[in-house]
Amino acid sequence: MFERVLSFLRDLPVAGGGSKPSADDPRVAASALLYHVMSADGVRQDVEWEKFKTVLAETYSVSGAELDALAAAGERADNEAIDLYAFTSVLKRHLDADARKAFVGLMWEIVYADGELHELEDNTVWRVAELISVERRDRIEARQQAAAEAPGARGTSSDE
Repeated sequence: MFERVLSFLRDLPVAGGGSKPSADDPRVAASALLYHVMSADGVRQDVEWEKFKTVLAETYSVSGAELDALAAAGERADNEAIDLYAFTSVLKRHLDADARKAFVGLMWEIVYADGELHELEDNTVWRVAELISVERRDRIEARQQAAAEAPGARGTSSDE
Protein backbone atom coordinates (compact mmCIF):
# COMPACT_ATOMS: atom_id res chain seq x y z
CA MET A 1 0.00 0.00 0.00
CA PHE A 2 2.84 2.40 0.82
CA GLU A 3 4.22 2.01 -2.72
CA ARG A 4 0.76 2.83 -4.11
CA VAL A 5 0.67 6.01 -2.01
CA LEU A 6 4.19 6.98 -3.10
CA SER A 7 3.18 6.37 -6.70
CA PHE A 8 0.19 8.64 -6.20
CA LEU A 9 2.37 11.37 -4.68
CA ARG A 10 4.87 11.10 -7.56
CA ASP A 11 2.07 11.53 -10.08
CA LEU A 12 0.67 14.71 -8.56
CA PRO A 13 0.25 17.39 -11.18
CA VAL A 14 2.53 20.39 -11.15
CA ALA A 15 0.37 23.50 -10.88
CA GLY A 16 0.79 26.05 -13.63
CA GLY A 17 2.16 23.57 -16.13
CA GLY A 18 5.52 23.09 -14.45
CA SER A 19 7.30 26.32 -15.31
CA LYS A 20 8.23 27.91 -12.00
CA PRO A 21 7.27 26.07 -8.79
CA SER A 22 4.60 27.85 -6.74
CA ALA A 23 2.89 27.26 -3.40
CA ASP A 24 -0.19 26.06 -5.34
CA ASP A 25 1.91 23.15 -6.63
CA PRO A 26 1.20 20.18 -4.33
CA ARG A 27 4.86 19.19 -4.45
CA VAL A 28 5.94 22.63 -3.25
CA ALA A 29 3.23 22.60 -0.58
CA ALA A 30 4.49 19.22 0.65
CA SER A 31 8.10 20.42 0.54
CA ALA A 32 7.18 23.56 2.49
CA LEU A 33 5.43 21.55 5.22
CA LEU A 34 8.30 19.08 5.46
CA TYR A 35 10.74 22.00 5.67
CA HIS A 36 8.55 23.65 8.32
CA VAL A 37 8.50 20.60 10.58
CA MET A 38 12.26 20.19 10.16
CA SER A 39 12.78 23.78 11.30
CA ALA A 40 10.10 23.83 14.01
CA ASP A 41 12.52 23.39 16.91
CA GLY A 42 14.71 26.26 15.67
CA VAL A 43 17.68 23.99 14.93
CA ARG A 44 18.26 22.56 11.47
CA GLN A 45 20.79 19.77 11.75
CA ASP A 46 22.60 18.28 8.77
CA VAL A 47 20.99 14.89 9.39
CA GLU A 48 17.54 16.51 9.20
CA TRP A 49 18.41 18.35 5.97
CA GLU A 50 19.66 15.12 4.41
CA LYS A 51 16.50 13.27 5.48
CA PHE A 52 14.38 16.11 4.05
CA LYS A 53 16.13 15.84 0.69
CA THR A 54 15.99 12.03 0.74
CA VAL A 55 12.24 12.09 1.41
CA LEU A 56 11.70 14.56 -1.44
CA ALA A 57 13.91 12.54 -3.80
CA GLU A 58 12.19 9.24 -3.03
CA THR A 59 8.65 10.60 -2.89
CA TYR A 60 8.81 12.62 -6.10
CA SER A 61 11.51 10.69 -8.03
CA VAL A 62 13.68 13.76 -8.45
CA SER A 63 17.41 14.27 -8.18
CA GLY A 64 20.12 16.79 -8.92
CA ALA A 65 19.01 20.26 -9.92
CA GLU A 66 15.31 19.31 -9.85
CA LEU A 67 15.65 18.11 -6.24
CA ASP A 68 17.55 21.24 -5.25
CA ALA A 69 14.88 23.42 -6.89
CA LEU A 70 12.06 21.59 -5.08
CA ALA A 71 13.84 21.85 -1.72
CA ALA A 72 14.58 25.55 -2.30
CA ALA A 73 10.99 26.23 -3.40
CA GLY A 74 9.69 24.55 -0.24
CA GLU A 75 12.07 26.52 1.96
CA ARG A 76 11.19 29.79 0.24
CA ALA A 77 7.44 29.09 0.40
CA ASP A 78 7.66 28.24 4.11
CA ASN A 79 9.68 31.36 4.87
CA GLU A 80 7.12 33.54 3.04
CA ALA A 81 4.05 31.85 4.54
CA ILE A 82 1.82 33.43 7.12
CA ASP A 83 0.36 30.11 8.25
CA LEU A 84 0.18 26.44 7.29
CA TYR A 85 -3.29 26.57 5.78
CA ALA A 86 -2.14 27.59 2.29
CA PHE A 87 -0.09 24.38 2.08
CA THR A 88 -2.47 22.04 3.87
CA SER A 89 -5.41 23.15 1.74
CA VAL A 90 -3.44 22.28 -1.41
CA LEU A 91 -2.59 18.82 -0.06
CA LYS A 92 -6.12 18.20 1.11
CA ARG A 93 -7.43 18.96 -2.39
CA HIS A 94 -4.89 16.71 -4.12
CA LEU A 95 -4.39 13.75 -1.76
CA ASP A 96 -6.79 11.00 -0.80
CA ALA A 97 -7.07 9.81 2.82
CA ASP A 98 -4.33 7.16 2.51
CA ALA A 99 -1.91 9.60 0.89
CA ARG A 100 -2.57 12.17 3.64
CA LYS A 101 -1.79 9.52 6.28
CA ALA A 102 1.40 8.62 4.41
CA PHE A 103 2.36 12.30 4.29
CA VAL A 104 2.05 12.54 8.06
CA GLY A 105 4.35 9.51 8.24
CA LEU A 106 6.91 11.37 6.11
CA MET A 107 6.72 14.31 8.51
CA TRP A 108 7.45 11.98 11.43
CA GLU A 109 10.45 10.54 9.57
CA ILE A 110 11.92 14.02 9.37
CA VAL A 111 11.08 14.76 13.01
CA TYR A 112 12.95 11.65 14.14
CA ALA A 113 15.91 12.11 11.76
CA ASP A 114 17.93 13.63 14.61
CA GLY A 115 16.74 10.97 17.08
CA GLU A 116 14.73 13.41 19.18
CA LEU A 117 11.15 14.56 19.40
CA HIS A 118 10.80 18.22 20.27
CA GLU A 119 7.44 19.51 21.48
CA LEU A 120 7.30 22.13 18.70
CA GLU A 121 7.82 19.42 16.08
CA ASP A 122 5.12 17.30 17.71
CA ASN A 123 2.76 20.28 17.72
CA THR A 124 3.49 21.04 14.07
CA VAL A 125 2.69 17.50 12.97
CA TRP A 126 -0.48 17.59 15.10
CA ARG A 127 -1.61 20.86 13.47
CA VAL A 128 -0.88 19.67 9.93
CA ALA A 129 -2.61 16.34 10.57
CA GLU A 130 -5.67 18.17 11.87
CA LEU A 131 -5.74 20.51 8.87
CA ILE A 132 -5.50 17.65 6.35
CA SER A 133 -8.03 15.52 8.26
CA VAL A 134 -5.77 12.73 9.48
CA GLU A 135 -7.24 11.04 12.53
CA ARG A 136 -5.45 11.15 15.90
CA ARG A 137 -5.10 7.36 15.90
CA ASP A 138 -3.39 7.41 12.49
CA ARG A 139 -1.07 10.25 13.53
CA ILE A 140 -0.02 8.36 16.66
CA GLU A 141 0.50 5.13 14.73
CA ALA A 142 2.70 6.93 12.20
CA ARG A 143 4.70 8.56 15.02
CA GLN A 144 5.23 5.24 16.76
CA GLN A 145 6.39 3.63 13.53
CA ALA A 146 8.85 6.45 12.80
CA ALA A 147 10.13 6.35 16.39
CA ALA A 148 10.63 2.59 16.21
CA GLU A 149 12.63 2.99 12.99
CA ALA A 150 14.85 5.71 14.49
CA PRO A 151 17.33 3.95 16.80
CA GLY A 152 17.94 5.84 20.00
CA ALA A 153 14.96 8.13 19.49
CA ARG A 154 13.96 10.03 22.59
CA GLY A 155 10.96 12.10 23.50
CA THR A 156 7.33 11.62 24.21
CA SER A 157 4.23 12.96 22.66
CA SER A 158 1.32 14.66 24.31
CA ASP A 159 -0.88 12.24 22.34
CA GLU A 160 -0.18 9.36 24.70
